[in-house]
Amino acid sequence: MLKIKKAELEAVAVKPAQYPQDALPEIAFAGRSNVGKSSLLNLLTGRKSLARVSGSPGKTRTINFYKINDAFRIVDLPGYGYAKVSKNVTENWGEMMESYLSSRAGLKKVVQLVDIRHAPSAQDVQMYEYLRHYGLDGIVAATKADKVSRNEMQKCIRIIRDTLGLSADDQVIPVSALKRTGQDSLLEAIEKQLEE
Repeated sequence: MLKIKKAELEAVAVKPAQYPQDALPEIAFAGRSNVGKSSLLNLLTGRKSLARVSGSPGKTRTINFYKINDAFRIVDLPGYGYAKVSKNVTENWGEMMESYLSSRAGLKKVVQLVDIRHAPSAQDVQMYEYLRHYGLDGIVAATKADKVSRNEMQKCIRIIRDTLGLSADDQVIPVSALKRTGQDSLLEAIEKQLEE
């Protein structure tokens, strides 16, 4: 089982020239601004403040590269869908994402985060289609799983599956940074990607 023993911020980039220059495999994380991405990354890496958890959503306007165990990277993609962000920032975001997703040789998979309590938004659906286009789809982390009951959980997962048009092979992994659950299943899924 994948154990993260070492995690360090390696690069903060807005353009490809700033990306780390070797071909280490990368697993990226994408999601709406307030979906709990930083909290999840901190949970996975066992570090309290590796990714800064912000009181104001939409703070991550860069692509952050974290080197893990000196063997692979976790890449934190900027959160999308935050209303208070100006239009040109949103456009830059699209270009930044496009250039990363379409050209990054070591990129194995993008884990898409959605809030388990709500049906995925139009932007979530668009993002997933984007990932599918690049062959990077297949793993969805349903965050804030502590906020729904066991009974509700299956229903919520079904709604996520239907809304995103997931195939039977696509995984939806419920996670809770608060209750520290689901990270083992997610690490297992990541490990499988790294081995392929």
